[in-house]
Amino acid sequence: MTKKYIPSGVIPAVLLPFKPSLEIDEKAYRSHLRDVLAVDGVTALTVKGHSTETHALDADEQKRLLDISLDEIGDKVPVICGVAGDGSHQAAAAARDAERAGAKCLLVLPTTVFAVGLPHPPENVLTHFRVIAEATSLPMIIFQYPMLTTFGYATETLVRLAEEIPQIVAVKDLSSNPVLHEKNIRALHSLKRPFSVLTSHVSWLLSSLVMGADGILSGSGSVHAGLLVQMWRAVQGKDMKKAQAVRERLLPIANVFYSAPSIDTHNRMKEALVLLGRQKHAYVRPPLMKLSKAEIDRIRQGLIGAGLLGKTKRA
Repeated sequence: MTKKYIPSGVIPAVLLPFKPSLEIDEKAYRSHLRDVLAVDGVTALTVKGHSTETHALDADEQKRLLDISLDEIGDKVPVICGVAGDGSHQAAAAARDAERAGAKCLLVLPTTVFAVGLPHPPENVLTHFRVIAEATSLPMIIFQYPMLTTFGYATETLVRLAEEIPQIVAVKDLSSNPVLHEKNIRALHSLKRPFSVLTSHVSWLLSSLVMGADGILSGSGSVHAGLLVQMWRAVQGKDMKKAQAVRERLLPIANVFYSAPSIDTHNRMKEALVLLGRQKHAYVRPPLMKLSKAEIDRIRQGLIGAGLLGKTKRA
């Protein structure tokens, strides 16, 4: 029996470049994938999530995005593919397509049906994931949102999902609440089988990893995967002096990327790649808009503060 893949370590969620015409820029995207893959310590890549602006891609473009990703990444690292759909059967169809294409794992985003408010009846959440699980043999990651967004799942619901659907092997925890985050980690690590909690809390990454997170799944890894690897290795090696030093480098740029409005988080990351000379353009599709010069300068200062740009540039 093939051992089930359980994601851990540093997993960047990549970005998607566009041409001035707002078509997918395949050449620039392949270059971006190679840049991220070149970072020693990256354990997997996530595609077709929020960071690749799938909200603005039609079905054919989403398929092309995945095909390009799998072709460029090959067997270098596992490819985690985001799946979503307003209806569970739509998400299930996306899961089948991802498996046929060659993805290694699925990141399941919540249906917008859950936007009507909390609490979500656990049975509805379980049904959504069961329908997807019946359509694919791939392992699945739950995308856990902040509870205030109405897309979050209660800790008890996360535990039920893990207990009742064996294909669910991990959660991407973006609960944005340190108390709830630690509660989720403790509860899910108490299961009778291996289960991975992947943090997305780059603004307080050191605290999250010390709580026991099993890895980092974040769009910011598309810009500074090296810093995430350094932090991960320092905490795993119990080198707190090193971890604290990396934290000081991460904070200036994390505070820029994750500032309000959050709709521009990945927009800012695209501009960062331009400032770093890794991409020529930072086009986004409406309703996103080009950032102001003042905002781009703020990104520049964050990169300088992180030692990634300017006279203080470091590895």
